[in-house]
Amino acid sequence: MTTPTSRADQVERLPAGVLAYVGDAVYELYVRVRLVQGGLRDLDELHRGAVMRVSAKAQARTLAQLDTFLRSDELEVARRARNAHTGRGPRNAAVLDYRHSTGFEAVLGYLYLLGREERLREVIEKALTIADAPPGGPGQ
Repeated sequence: MTTPTSRADQVERLPAGVLAYVGDAVYELYVRVRLVQGGLRDLDELHRGAVMRVSAKAQARTLAQLDTFLRSDELEVARRARNAHTGRGPRNAAVLDYRHSTGFEAVLGYLYLLGREERLREVIEKALTIADAPPGGPGQ
């Protein structure tokens, strides 16, 4: 996926909700492509596999485990997004999970908009390793 390159000061001024909006789309696409590349063809299985990885609960768990992997600027974006009032509340998630998942998505949106493709792939690959492991299992 080709990423745009925006000036850092422009990206840093974007509201956290906007970064999360972009990051949500980026992560969803990566997850779907990964499932198809993994051989899934049944639409119900594809949907369940995607939901399992992109749910607020899964993303909150992922962000918690990425804490030592993320760089200081990425952690700051996640913190800002977690604390932001986006105007929306969670539909099917606990408030805390929703806020942490917003932080995770904001980091991905931030990296995508800056055009940091290699770092974006590193973070997503690490996130998918975490998401694919059972809670409390190896690799976490």
